Amino acid sequence: MSEKRIRMLGMSASFMSIMMYVSYFPQIINNLNGMKGDFIQPAVATLNSFLWLCYGFFKESRDWPLVLANIPGIIFGILTVVTALI
Repeated sequence: MSEKRIRMLGMSASFMSIMMYVSYFPQIINNLNGMKGDFIQPAVATLNSFLWLCYGFFKESRDWPLVLANIPGIIFGILTVVTALI
């Protein structure tokens, strides 16, 4: 596969990763409105995002698309967990 296609694939995967975590908005809103959701799935997703961020950041040649795509997962995952527990 050409370098251009690999880059496009990486950008597409990064975009979809961000969209996956933005989809936590409805659960966060429901949590805040008293309709509590489960915290386990977002907690595991947060840990997963953190591990992928560490992997991408600490590689010999940093993988910035991987790092950037997982930052929203950590932020929105933590928000979802916190709002599910309070």
